[in-house]
Amino acid sequence: MQGQYKRRDLHRQGGFTLIELMIVVAIIGILAAIAIPQYQNYVARTQVSRVVSEVSALKTAAEERYARGESTTDAGELGWTQSNLLDKVKNEDGTDVANPAVDIPASKTDGTITATLNGDVTGAIKGTTVTLTRKSSENGQWTCAFSGDNDYATAACPGNKS
Repeated sequence: MQGQYKRRDLHRQGGFTLIELMIVVAIIGILAAIAIPQYQNYVARTQVSRVVSEVSALKTAAEERYARGESTTDAGELGWTQSNLLDKVKNEDGTDVANPAVDIPASKTDGTITATLNGDVTGAIKGTTVTLTRKSSENGQWTCAFSGDNDYATAACPGNKS
C-alpha cells in the first residue's frame, strides 16, 4: 500500500493555483498604484532642482554686470546655454533657444532672472516659474521663489503654495 501513495505523489501536478496567481497580481497592482505617483513627483522635483541650478549659474554674470553698471535683457550675454526644460524663444535669425527672462538694469541694483518651465517637463510643473531676485536693500542678496506647489520646490527655492 505504501507504494501506491508514492506513485500518486509522483503524478501530482506542481504549480500555482489560480487564487495564488490572482493574489500576486493584486499585490503588484497595489505596489504600482503607490510607486508610480511617487516616481512622477520625484521626476518633477528633480526637474525643478535642475532649473534652479542652471538659472542660479547666471547670478555671477549678473553681479559682474551690476559692478560695471551695464544692463541686459539677454540671458545669452550672461553665458546662458539651452535647456530643454524652459520656454522656447526665437532668436533674431529664427532659431529656437530656451531662454530665461532676464532684467538686469544698469541704473539700479535690483534685478530678476525668471525661468518658465514649459519645455520637456512633467505636467505637474508645466507653466511654473523659478524667479531669482536681487534686492539692493538687502545688501545685494539673491532670493529664489518657485511659483508652483511646495511638493515640487527645493530647499533653496521654496514654493509659494501650501
